[in-house]
Formats: sequence, structure tokens, C-alpha cells
Amino acid sequence: MTRAVRIATRQSPLALWQARHVAALLRSHHTGLEVSLVEMTTEGDRFLSAPLSAVGGKGLFVKEIEQCLIDGRADIAVHSLKDMTSVLPEGLMLAAVPVREDPRDAFCSPTGLTLDTLPQGAKVGTSSLRRSCILRSRRPDLEIVSLRGNVQTRLQKTREMGLAGAMLASAGLRRLGLEKEITEVVPTEVSLPAVGQGVLAIQCRTNDAEVRALLAPLEDAVTRIAVTAERALLAKLEGGCTVPMAGHATVKAGEVHLRGFVGRPDGSRVVAGEVRGPVSNAHALGDALADELLSRGAQEILRDFGRTGFVPNS
Repeated sequence: MTRAVRIATRQSPLALWQARHVAALLRSHHTGLEVSLVEMTTEGDRFLSAPLSAVGGKGLFVKEIEQCLIDGRADIAVHSLKDMTSVLPEGLMLAAVPVREDPRDAFCSPTGLTLDTLPQGAKVGTSSLRRSCILRSRRPDLEIVSLRGNVQTRLQKTREMGLAGAMLASAGLRRLGLEKEITEVVPTEVSLPAVGQGVLAIQCRTNDAEVRALLAPLEDAVTRIAVTAERALLAKLEGGCTVPMAGHATVKAGEVHLRGFVGRPDGSRVVAGEVRGPVSNAHALGDALADELLSRGAQEILRDFGRTGFVPNS
């Protein structure tokens, strides 16, 4: 059995936390296992001067890390699942998904504001097409400001730029011990999460049986069912587009409840829907909801706004 594992990861504080967390999980299940990190800078980390939708590029935060796996320079990779494309490169697999962290969005305001108390014309920061669409559909008066960088950088820019607040993922804030920055945890009924939000994706080579065996104890069955439905929705909607979309599934009493939407970037139109069904049909439920959204207007939105490479709807 393999006694040394190399984890490929981005160098941001959150990515390093995630990789170290997975390393600790591996060591807890496999006494004596040596785990090291292979730290990398990705295209998404290098191009911070433009909005994500303008930068484009398939798998903006994962492409180079996946290549590291393919080349054999690392044995596993740890990603935020919401950053991953709906179709993985040949030879790679999503080997394990641990228990999901809080999938909700969070509003962080230096002055203690919430979404309901934002003044007319307030400036709100986000780099996410999905969050921009949700904010604009609820409050067309808001001015959305592009906010790039790691979590700490975005919080700092929110203060320095005098923004009313910023929308980030609760999971990242919690993992970094920054819960105190959260003014409001936004219900999923208000801000539907991105596909895979709050989930760590542990990737390895498909033919690496030893590493797959090491990762098996880290798998959470409930999280896998939920993300299977979500990623099926993303794949059917051709998730490599620069169009706001969301997909979030919950699993309870043997049933999957999947909600999703596709919207115009300016929030002027949002096509939303939901499906329920047994956990054994998780993938089919994602397909079914995608078909419903496409038939009700999502196809028109996708056609109008084109497909220029995967952009995380984080």
C-alpha cells in the first residue's frame, strides 16, 4: 500500500486550508501515511484585474492542477467542487467528497447591513455571475462591483472601496475562522447556491487503485448523492457557459430535493424550478430539471449569452 501521498493545491489561504484538512483526514485513517503538498498558482489566481466572466477559460482554477495529476507530479488534488467543470479530463475521477460544509452564501458588511437593510443604490461586491444575477433580480437599484482575490483580499477591498458589503460563501469564511465577518447567512430560498458549493472535491487518476483505496474512508454518501444530482443538472445545461446558474440538492429520508435556475446576467429574467425523487435517481433528477428549465426559457438565455469557457458561478 502507498505510504506517501502528494496533494496538488492552489496557494490561496483557503485552498491550503482545504488541502491540509484532507491531509489530516488521510493521516487519521492511515497511520504512518506521509502526506505532502504540491502548491501551485493557477490561471484564475494570476488574472485578477478583470471579472471572471471576462477572463473565461475552461476550469479557470483547476486546469493546471489537473494537468499536474495527469503528469504524475501529484497523486491527488483538492478543489472546491464549485470550481470544477461538469466533465472531468480523461483519466481523472472525483474519488471522494467529504461531508459538506454550510452551502449558503453570506453577506459581509463593514457597517452591519443585511440584504434587507441595504440603502437605495448601494454598492455590493462579488465576482460571481450567479450572485450578481440574484442581487440584481431582487434589487435592480444596486450597483454590483467586481471583487476578485482570495477571501481575505475581498473582505479588505470591501472596506477600502467603501462598499456596503460583499457576498461570499459561508463555507470559506467558516473554514478560515472568519465567521465574525458575516453579517447575514443568506437562506437558500433567497440565494440559491452554486453547484457543489461547500463541498471539497478530491480528485485522483482513475487507474490509481492504491490512492483510490486510501481516499475511500473520506467519502460521504449523502454528499455524493446531492452533488450527483447537482452536477448532472450542470452538465445538461452545458455548464461551460458564461450564464448565471445555480443548483442545490438536499437529501432527506431517502429523497432528493433539487432546485436550480438559469438567469440573464442583469437579473432581468430568471428561469427556476425544482424536482424531487428517490436517491437512486439522483442523476436522472438532474437531467430532468435541466430539461424543464431549458423548455421554459433557459435555452433562449443560453443561446443569447453564448458559451465562452467555464466560469465558476461561485
